[in-house]
Formats: sequence, C-alpha cells, structure tokens
Amino acid sequence: MTMRRGLLAWGLFTLALAVPTLGQEGFPLFTADFPPEEFAARRKAVYEAIGADAFAVVQGAPAPPGYTRFRQSNDFYYLCGVEVPHAYLLLDGATQKATLYLPNRNEGRERGEGKMLSADDAEEIKKLSGVDAVASTQVLAEQIEGRYLRGGKRLLFTPLAPAEGASMSRDLALRFTADAASDPFDGQPSREGNFVRLVRERFPFFEIRDLSPTLDGLRLIKSQRELAMIRKATHLAGLAILEGMRSVRPGQYERELDAVGKFVFWRNGAQGDAYYSLIGSGHNAYWPHYNAGKRRMEDGDFLLMDYAPDYGYYESDVTRMFPVNGRFAPWQRELYGFYLACYRAILNAIRPGETPKAIMQEAAAKMDGILAATRFSKDSYRKGAEKFVEDYKAGAGRENAALGHWVGMATHDVGPHTGPLKPGMVFTIEPALTVPDEKIYVRLEDVLFIGDKTAEVVSTDAPWDVDAIEKVMKEEGMLKRYKREIPAP
Repeated sequence: MTMRRGLLAWGLFTLALAVPTLGQEGFPLFTADFPPEEFAARRKAVYEAIGADAFAVVQGAPAPPGYTRFRQSNDFYYLCGVEVPHAYLLLDGATQKATLYLPNRNEGRERGEGKMLSADDAEEIKKLSGVDAVASTQVLAEQIEGRYLRGGKRLLFTPLAPAEGASMSRDLALRFTADAASDPFDGQPSREGNFVRLVRERFPFFEIRDLSPTLDGLRLIKSQRELAMIRKATHLAGLAILEGMRSVRPGQYERELDAVGKFVFWRNGAQGDAYYSLIGSGHNAYWPHYNAGKRRMEDGDFLLMDYAPDYGYYESDVTRMFPVNGRFAPWQRELYGFYLACYRAILNAIRPGETPKAIMQEAAAKMDGILAATRFSKDSYRKGAEKFVEDYKAGAGRENAALGHWVGMATHDVGPHTGPLKPGMVFTIEPALTVPDEKIYVRLEDVLFIGDKTAEVVSTDAPWDVDAIEKVMKEEGMLKRYKREIPAP
C-alpha cells in the first residue's frame, strides 16, 4: 500500500510539471513558466538602472559543440526567455524598448531537428516574449552604430562577468576562463572579453560599462514564479536523495547513485544537472567536490550525496549523509548527532530582517552549549567538534559574514552578500565538520526561502534524523529491482 501511494504521488507530481506551450511539431517553442509581463518587468528595471543616455547589449549563448542540447545563458533567458543560439538583446534606455536579434531561418537544419525560432518569426516572438522588435543578427552592428548617430549615446552597457550556461555557476565560469588564460597554447579570451574588444575596435566612440552588477542585484530577489521553480528543483533533489537512500548497498559503485538521481530528474521534467553529482563514500567524502563516482562502496562507509537538477533554468543544492549499509555505526551517530544539533541551531536562528552576522553569532552561542553537553568517544572527535565551533565563530566575526551561498538560476547564484535578509532571497547553509586524522567529513545542506515573517526550509523531502533515514533505507529501492546488465569488474 505504501508503494502504491508513492507511485500515485510520483505520477501526480509528474503531471504537474508538464509544459503545455507547444509548437506545430508538438514540442515547446517558448517557456510556459513565465508570462511576457514578467520578462518585461525585468527589462524595465534594466532601463531604469542604465538611464536614458545609455543602451545595453546582452549576448545569448552560442550553439553547443557536439550532440548536446542547447541551453541558453542565464542572464539572457532572465531578460527575454528566448532559447535560440547566437541571439542578442538590445535594450534602449531612452525609448525603453527591447530589440531581439536572431539568426535567419535555417531550413536545412529544421528539416533535421524540427522548428526553430528565427528572425523570420518576428510577430510570434514579440507575442511570446513581449519584446518590441525582432531583427536579424546581420543588422545588429548597423543598429548599434545607429544609437550613436541618431541619439548621440556614448554609454553601452554589457555584462562583463562570464555567462552561466549548463551546470555552470560564476565561480566555475571564472575558473574556466582563468584555466584557458594559463594555458600557453590556448590563451583564448572570454566570450565577453572578445565581444568588448570587437565593440571597441568597430565603435571606439562608445564608453563600455558593466551590466553584471545590475543583473546580479535583480536576480538576488526572486519573484513568486521563480520561487515556485526553485521549489520544484528542490523537491526533485530530495526525491533523488531519497531514492539514493533506498537503493544504496555495499558493493555498488558511487556512479550508480548518479544514475538514480538522473532518472528522477529527467523523468520529472528537468533539463539537466545543476552541477555534477557529488557522491562520495568513505574517505572520498572528505573532498567536498569529489565527483569521479568510481569507487565501489563498502560496508561501514558513510556516504555523502549532494545532487540537484536544473529545472527550467532554476536550480537547487541539497546534501544528505547516510550509511551505505543502512545502519548508523556508533561513531557515525556520535559525530552526526553533534553536528545535527549545531545545524538545527543555525536553522532556528535564521529569520527575515537579521544580518547573516547576527544570525551566525546567535547560533554560535548555542553551539557552545551543545559542545559542552556532548561527550566524545575519541579525542580526535572532540578536537574536530571544537574546531567546527571555533571556525563558525570566526566566520560570525567577519564583517562580510555569509550563511552559505545564494541559489537561483545558478547553484552558486549571483548577488551581493551585504545587509539583512530580505523576502525573496534564497540560499543554502552547509557548514562542514571534519576529523582530519581519520579523513572524516560530515555535512548537510538545505535550501531556505526568506519570506515576509519567517524563513522556510524548502528541502524537507529527504530526512535528517538518524531513525528516519534508517527507516527509509529499509524500503525497496530502484537498484534492487533493476540489476546490472553488465557485471561489475
């Protein structure tokens, strides 16, 4: 009966995620997640930020190499919702009108892949996205120059921060650019840097300014529709981790839980991973971003599963830890129990209107009491717990104290970390306890929404409590029902 109820709930959730807007071939040509009015409101905020004497140009993502599905860059999607490679958006601060530039129709490609939006679909695109005009990318240079000739505009805003694409946050995008710059046989500039270089060569009369801070500030506060998308992504992350708990057994490989997570994500409408799966067993969990997935898990391992989907350009970030054999060993209960008590102290201190620094200081004071009341079976465990509390206090003492990281269109989302928490902010907490002598690592991670009066923990599908986790792990999992077709080496 329990399984039937679970399958029914799964089916209803799947139906709730269906996207109704279809093109003539039966697949979506434009998002149904946001109406044109919401995209228009975002563009209006940009007009007001840059002023009447300026205009902005935002590049869309290029076509992907190889047989990979196209995913638009976050800032471009945020402003118009159009998913077409090599597109540009021009926002005129004086007229407060938006012009979208798209490649012309490629009939040969459409015969192979189906209908694609192009500059030839101007009227349809204006209705779908709310932009004021649609033109071919072939006239973009001419119309950029026209802003100077007709209106004397000298300010051109464009994002200078690297664009976030599939499974991409800004920190990784910056690392990618730095890695290329460090390679003596590569040295390629970023796409943004190349765009700025070309604009300066062709239109030296423009003063170029960075649009990224404006877009970062807008993306920091989520609308109700954005919150709904993040909630769905978080729900899927929880379902994937739950299935991981049910399915894991000694003798399996870490990568098998990656497969389970991907099935849950794709089955329910995700368009990809928010980030590569972080599934680390035993000592592999000690490296927080270990992602190889190659280890065969053993009886007695403590497993970290950190994985979330990209659902309609909105993401999540959820982490749980559980024993591979389904039963917490005494040492796991001891360290995890202390950690969980401190973790709850942080969650209980979070509320709107408070600064991260004040919240962390309140939580740190409670951790002192938890530490004093806890008895440890090993000196190394006690030292690890003491350092955990010391490090948290040190973080609380910094002027730029941060509870965790923002979540939104990127897993490590953009936005400044200053001031009190405001409604519409979304972030995670993920403090980590380590015992270096034994390479033990303990970490949870949850997504929080800041509302008008309270902070909501959204990622409650996967449990924290030891007894609740062990109960879930007794249930039949997917990997028990579907055996390997190719025996493990």
